[in-house]
Amino acid sequence: MSTALSAPAQTSGTLPPAPPAEPRPRLTRRQKAAIIVRLLLAEGAEISLARLPPALQAELVLQMTRLRRIDRQTLAEVVEEFLMAFDGNGLSFPGGLEDTLRMMEKYISPETCVRIRKQAGLSAHADPWARIGGLDVDVLLDLLAGESVEVGAVVLSKLKVAKAAELLGRMPGERARRIAYAVSLTADIAPAVVRKIGQSLAEQLDTQPEREFTDGPVERVGAILNFSPAATREEVLESLEQADADFASQVRKAIFTWVNIPERIDPRDISKITRAVDADTLLTALAGARGPEEEAVVEFILSNMSKRMAEGLREEMQEAGTIKPKDAEAAMTSVVVTIRELADNGEIFLIAKDDED
Repeated sequence: MSTALSAPAQTSGTLPPAPPAEPRPRLTRRQKAAIIVRLLLAEGAEISLARLPPALQAELVLQMTRLRRIDRQTLAEVVEEFLMAFDGNGLSFPGGLEDTLRMMEKYISPETCVRIRKQAGLSAHADPWARIGGLDVDVLLDLLAGESVEVGAVVLSKLKVAKAAELLGRMPGERARRIAYAVSLTADIAPAVVRKIGQSLAEQLDTQPEREFTDGPVERVGAILNFSPAATREEVLESLEQADADFASQVRKAIFTWVNIPERIDPRDISKITRAVDADTLLTALAGARGPEEEAVVEFILSNMSKRMAEGLREEMQEAGTIKPKDAEAAMTSVVVTIRELADNGEIFLIAKDDED
């Protein structure tokens, strides 16, 4: 019995239509911004986003976290849209000499900055007060040290209120009072006179020799001794006292070590510090404290944290056993470094040794 095999069905010679491509999801403006920032970073561009409001900075990070991979076509479309918007808006420039120099100071030499300022000293477009207003208070104090009370009053009047208050607070009491009174006599001073004073001060800045070190010798020696072993620190300070008692006294005030914590730290900041310090490091520092001064720091820290946490740390300190002096000193130094970082970031404030409070 034969079996007939059925022939395969004839095709029309054309393939069935391909299923429609899935539409690409629409990107939000914030997602597009995140793509542009990521592209710029990938190309090695140095961009600063610190001037954005903190909420927008956080949103940008969040968008970059959520995005995964963008195909080439989508990337090209986002870049083309960005360039079109860029072409429509054009470019904006700082507009003032000082703002422009601040923008360019990373890319041109300090000598060029000085030369440009000198050449623009008599220009109607140069505003010396924009430069003076951007100076640190320490620089302003040095600048005004040899100036008259009247010049000090003009400078104080041209500064922003917060900086003027800080500057006045850093001056000796009698001079501060005289300058504050002189401010009341500046009501009728002519703009040309104010401008001439500003130009004169700016010229003094340009004639000052360049300094390799931004910090003074007291700060530099103090910073070095902060991280030196205790025995070395005391030996150096004793030698300094024999050579220059006044300099040694200033260095002692600049030093901040483990034993200075109770007198330099606000008790309300202890919780911030203990959260920032590694838990094992903090335990080693507390358990390794030896001698009245170091143990006083331990009690200061424990007495200014929650009762439950303090009790838990006391139990862990007992269980930790004997800590090698070298390990204890390294842990204490690590705690001090963290405190310094918090202070530099403005999260806590160190109490000056001269403060009565």
